[in-house]
Amino acid sequence: MTFSTHQHTFHIPVMGLAYTIDTPIRLAHLGINSVVSLGDDILIERVRKFYSQKFDFEFIPILSSEIDARARRITSYLNLMHKIVVQKFEEHKVKLATDENYLDNFLDLLPNYSRAKKRIIEFAQKLNQTELLDSLHKTLSPGRIDVNIMTKLDKTNYYENRELPVKYNDAHSSLRAFANSNLSSSLVLSAGMNPKLFSYLTEFDDFLPDPKANFKKEVIIKVSDYRSALIQGKLLANKGIWVSEFRIESGLNCGGHAFATQGKLMGPILEEFKSNQESLVSSLLAIYEKAVAEKNIILEKKPTVRITAQGGVGTGDEHEFLLKHYNLSSVGWGSPFLLVPEAVSIDEPTRKQLSEAGEKDFYLSNASPLGVPFNNLRKSSRQIEMDKKLQKGKSGSPCTKKFLMLNTEFTDKPICSASTKYHKLKLKQLASENLSKEKYEVEYSKLMEKECLCGGLSTAFFYENSMDTKVEGAGVTICPGPNLAYFSGKIKLSDMIKHIYGIKDVLNQIDRPNVFIKELELYVNFFLKEIEKYKAEPSNKLAKYLMGFQASLYEGIEYYKSLFRQNENLLSHGFTSSIEQLHHFENIIKTTLTEDKELIST
Repeated sequence: MTFSTHQHTFHIPVMGLAYTIDTPIRLAHLGINSVVSLGDDILIERVRKFYSQKFDFEFIPILSSEIDARARRITSYLNLMHKIVVQKFEEHKVKLATDENYLDNFLDLLPNYSRAKKRIIEFAQKLNQTELLDSLHKTLSPGRIDVNIMTKLDKTNYYENRELPVKYNDAHSSLRAFANSNLSSSLVLSAGMNPKLFSYLTEFDDFLPDPKANFKKEVIIKVSDYRSALIQGKLLANKGIWVSEFRIESGLNCGGHAFATQGKLMGPILEEFKSNQESLVSSLLAIYEKAVAEKNIILEKKPTVRITAQGGVGTGDEHEFLLKHYNLSSVGWGSPFLLVPEAVSIDEPTRKQLSEAGEKDFYLSNASPLGVPFNNLRKSSRQIEMDKKLQKGKSGSPCTKKFLMLNTEFTDKPICSASTKYHKLKLKQLASENLSKEKYEVEYSKLMEKECLCGGLSTAFFYENSMDTKVEGAGVTICPGPNLAYFSGKIKLSDMIKHIYGIKDVLNQIDRPNVFIKELELYVNFFLKEIEKYKAEPSNKLAKYLMGFQASLYEGIEYYKSLFRQNENLLSHGFTSSIEQLHHFENIIKTTLTEDKELIST
């Protein structure tokens, strides 16, 4: 069965390790695409056991001591999800054909422009139940079970103290697991290039096209700008791997790890993709067709490229505008779904905390052991547990899962900077450096901010299902985007979908800025913090970076002035108010740079 859908124009991106780990099981039968993280095979194995028992499938444990346990666990779980989704989808179609209320409720979830909706309404008026069921088989498809791999999380693994070959590295094992699964869906690669991993794709025939340019498994690259898409697309095309979708994510107005661009804003980036899409496709095709011809594949039809976007979208008007103005295939809605119990795995106390959180509760932190800015929630249950330990004179976490062991500051073999071992070594170093009280406090605070993401990002599933967290430790790490500040309460799935399509408004009464203006605010605040870093430790490299950042911000502001003049309907606060906001941020940048004449003259 091919998992594709024309029913919806939104998708649910990957969230954390556990939050979307079972979203396809919950929603795919409704035609909704979602993305599962393949980062944590320990979590995946426990989720596989949970759902095997729930749906009465045989469960045979795959022990961590087995040499290829990671890949086998992931493949087994993906195959189980496939079975469950197929089963639920068949039941769904029968209900549509036999239960008029169920059919009406389902049709209410679809946008009026959905081809599937129009066809089903037409069939329901003319056909009997048997004929309608047969038509539904031809009209509907379940949503895709897409998977995500962070390309840089590819640490070397060992078996009986022996270093294993590269194909057993974490990301390589995850890729192999997906390639060997029964799924026909997409692999979402994020966090930049990994040439070895990209080359490994070529070892699996499922990523190759048939003559009609159909793929059993597609590749999606998550990017933050056009240049990155072109570079990665060409690199893969040269290897005979086609990128079926470039998924543009806001650098800062998103959840999880934030990969800030050099001041390049989402609107101008989307405009560049729109203007250059034909050029992008043609340049990639020229390379790709030559590469697959060497594999004896002659294409009768040319493959296509989808452009999608995600990050901070919050209203039906914004959703529709992005689709139409930038010719997008889909728009990602992530963080708001954390308030939808039917959609994601999350414990009730954390959902309640998210529901009540305001703008100041969401912040860009240094909590990630990867050293990348991380969107976080103040006073999460994980942070509270860390504070309790600190009051007892203990810091750091037992490194039980070992997925983020990347630091070699003190050891030959990498360790995690959130681990107890690293904390002891770092504290010893700080004590020996005779730092001033102020400098010591800064370095100490940076260290204590690190969270065990392997544990904290997976516990929500266990808490929701009353399971133990002995391996992960206590508390939940939650990493929503800033956009969640404007949503509150427990939201029904049907209401959230209607909100996305502009049929119903589920936003709370907090004044919410336009998605582009909010992102600009986040970038300006980030820019100001980077200037403070420069003042503390000046360098020509950082000065050059900041001047480029400033130029991109000015370019983005001018773009938005023009865009808003042409599309006043996009603005919830009206044209005049939005233009004033743009001038406000422009003045902040100018004032800051005027005060720092040394930076301007660099």
